[in-house]
Amino acid sequence: MFTKLSRTKVFRDPLYGYITVDYKIISDLIDTKEIQRLRRIRQLAGVGMVFQTAEHSRFTHSLGAYHMANLVIKNVDGMNEISEYEKVLFLCAALLHDVGHGPFSHAFENVISITHEEYTTKIITTKGTEINNVLSIHEGLANDIASVIDHDGKYPLIESLVSSQLDVDRMDYLSRDAYMTGAAYGNIDYFRIMRSMKVQDNKILCKASGVHSIESYLMSRYHMYFQVYYHPTARSFEVVLESIYQRILDLHKEGYRFEAKIGTFIKVLNDSNNLEAYNELDDYYVTGFIKQLAHSKDKVLSRLCNAFLNRHLFKVIDLADDPDLEFIEELNQKYGDDPYFYKRVSAKGQAYMHSKKSDINDIKVLLPNGSVKSLDKYSPIIKSLVSSSYTEINRIYYFED
Repeated sequence: MFTKLSRTKVFRDPLYGYITVDYKIISDLIDTKEIQRLRRIRQLAGVGMVFQTAEHSRFTHSLGAYHMANLVIKNVDGMNEISEYEKVLFLCAALLHDVGHGPFSHAFENVISITHEEYTTKIITTKGTEINNVLSIHEGLANDIASVIDHDGKYPLIESLVSSQLDVDRMDYLSRDAYMTGAAYGNIDYFRIMRSMKVQDNKILCKASGVHSIESYLMSRYHMYFQVYYHPTARSFEVVLESIYQRILDLHKEGYRFEAKIGTFIKVLNDSNNLEAYNELDDYYVTGFIKQLAHSKDKVLSRLCNAFLNRHLFKVIDLADDPDLEFIEELNQKYGDDPYFYKRVSAKGQAYMHSKKSDINDIKVLLPNGSVKSLDKYSPIIKSLVSSSYTEINRIYYFED
């Protein structure tokens, strides 16, 4: 049903050696402009302000997630029993899962009303995109990939493998981000985890013998989030960027004439459903107009753009560190309700989430006697982490002249 290449295509990768492509549809998807755009979007955005080698792109991660899906198909017990269509569906969904990301990743989502997941499904299903043109050769494939990303329940096995607490997305980005930042927390034994996984009743189970690897994986993800992804300096970079976006939006509403060519950006602000304009946005485009707007006559916009370009980032106060309350009151009086130079930011997370409403995040353990237990019911370590690992960050970011 799906044509294979006459010769396997390979991509060199520092983590995996070679990433191989056998299906023509995967090769064609990689060559689309929507996927190639991901080369121009950094995976970790502001984290590069702290870990200077974190320069890898969404493109490299997307290829990595695809490779992890390939490894799952070849190594997970029971995956050989699913149909070729489901295998290709899985590979496509893994490759395309991040195609809707905006410039500098998540910062853009806080200004517009659509998430990158929603953009992803729009790009996949909208007629005229190069991705949709490739997928449309196979009837229903585009909609099925979108259903996997949206967690519609049509393909629960593939949904859990693409996006859950134990998925190909996380297994690649933890390994890749740890490697590129030099952080030791994210080193995970993904091959051992896959060897412990088993398909049963259209669900992924993990054999009891592999629980230690999964415990390590969950703790690695927890530490990466709070030591790398939520690093105060990395978050400060994104706060500055969000303030620039917000100032542009507010000035646009006032009819301000910008000293830069930002017509494409404005089109997306005016109509978030404009996919043609959205697909033109990347880190290069945004950095380009920020360089021009650093000389803007609007002093607020000029200060923010110069701060972004020259790493004059916002100062941070962590409210958990017994802060100087008098100083915070001084900041409150100085900035008041300033929407650009003074922000309160919160984030929260925990090592393992067991939702009673959704089964997709419940990692199931297959015991030697054939019975099945939830991971937090089997592992004393994970049981204790369900409550004890909950962490909430509350910070104040402010601009210091």
